[in-house]
Amino acid sequence: MINSYANVDDSGVAIAAARAGADVVRGMYGKRLTRIDKGTGDFATAADVEAEKAILGVLRAARPEDAVLGEEGGRQGAAESARQWLVDPLCGTLNYAVGNMLVAVNVALRGGAAAVADPFSGEIFFTDGETAWVRHDGADARLAPTSATRLVDVNLDPPFLGAPGFRAVDLLARPGFVERFRPRVVSTTLALAWVAAGKRAAYVTDGGDLSESVHFAAGIALCQAAGCVVTGIDGAPTGPSGRGLVVAADGETHQLLMSLIRS
Repeated sequence: MINSYANVDDSGVAIAAARAGADVVRGMYGKRLTRIDKGTGDFATAADVEAEKAILGVLRAARPEDAVLGEEGGRQGAAESARQWLVDPLCGTLNYAVGNMLVAVNVALRGGAAAVADPFSGEIFFTDGETAWVRHDGADARLAPTSATRLVDVNLDPPFLGAPGFRAVDLLARPGFVERFRPRVVSTTLALAWVAAGKRAAYVTDGGDLSESVHFAAGIALCQAAGCVVTGIDGAPTGPSGRGLVVAADGETHQLLMSLIRS
């Protein structure tokens, strides 16, 4: 049997996997979907499960020796493998379940290539770990972050792990924030891709270490490769001891947000 991915690099595999998941998400949109309760108000739908199956099909065909950590299926593949793919087949499940198209499909190789697909715009944001691009209608364009929009996406979903010291929601009431920025809440990590693409000036979320999260890994890799400033809410680099995320299009925007957070 011929391996159709034999000459495809990791970014190509990430793109193919994200596209496969996005096709499922788009195809199942608007249908009455079974919900799978995860507890604490969280749930998955049949679309999450089927999209992850489609992504795993690509990864198994292209990189059979690699391990995978999926949002729905957990750890699979060779546990001893030095290479692991992080998969979030439908980021923004609640949006999707109520008929909102603001969702993303995230696929990332730990420490390497990544892709974020928007199932409804048809855009696929991707990186080989060094540079970052967006593919749309068969054409690729280099991602160019900018703070010109002044729009900052803030994740308002609990739990607020930084409380009482910091909660992202508190940022919205600070005079320094409203004087400079305009808040947005899309409730999906598609917002990270938008920072890399210049559609958002920054993204802020509370939390612990998100650098190896299936939800955030692809977006973080994309933003870093695009040249964004990426740290935790304490200003430290992302990693095992990290706390949340502050991702900004440029250093000035990042510095201003950090001063507001620290105050």
